[in-house]
Amino acid sequence: MVTVEVCANSVQSAIEAQKGGAVRVELCGNLCDGGTTPAKSQIELSRNNIEIDLNVIIRPRGGDFLYDNLDFESMKSDIELCGELKCDGVVIGILDKKGNVDIERNGELVELAKKHGMSVTFHRAFDRVHDLYSALEDVIRLGCDRILTSGGYQTAFGGREVLRKLVDLSNNRIIVMAGSGVNETNVTELVHSTGVKEVHGTFQKPIQGGMKYNSPNFPDNYNNSGYSEYSFLLSDASRVKEIVKNANL
Repeated sequence: MVTVEVCANSVQSAIEAQKGGAVRVELCGNLCDGGTTPAKSQIELSRNNIEIDLNVIIRPRGGDFLYDNLDFESMKSDIELCGELKCDGVVIGILDKKGNVDIERNGELVELAKKHGMSVTFHRAFDRVHDLYSALEDVIRLGCDRILTSGGYQTAFGGREVLRKLVDLSNNRIIVMAGSGVNETNVTELVHSTGVKEVHGTFQKPIQGGMKYNSPNFPDNYNNSGYSEYSFLLSDASRVKEIVKNANL
């Protein structure tokens, strides 16, 4: 059985993920920056409104994955908060200047998460390391439960040959979850060609907001995603259902 994790940008998206048959939500803020730690209110409301697993990304800012001391303290504090709010897991990833997995700092975060009984996913910082196969062993030694990866490529489908090798090398010591560009049309081949047992994506659709008034001073309001500021993106239960179905053909 191939399972689906939904990268949710809101409480509403988390609810849609559950309706669609996802097994897990990765709750994120600021997806236009690749995902940052969401507000406490979003975590708390998501926990109160879904019964499937809730993982939270621990990332204090967009940009690279090299963090200063203040960033690191923020990450530790956010993991404590997730533990207090009864989250099921956290999603982390810290690299050093040379593109290696930062063993010491990631180790501290893993230990803190495990103290609260939470699982740990190493996110797509993994795709920015200088040696994926060495990094795989590092992440396994850290005690992480899974890696979210596109095989070092822009999309998981583009990196499917590397994903196949990562699955083989992992030898069931860690879950390799494929993410980035996964959709209804490519997920079946992606799963068959890589052997992954978990896939990840936002599976969104644009939603038109309810505003009736649009200021004439801002006739062409479009955000960085190319959508009108009077619409927003939401994970879609029907898309999630289709992904679950096609991943298991």
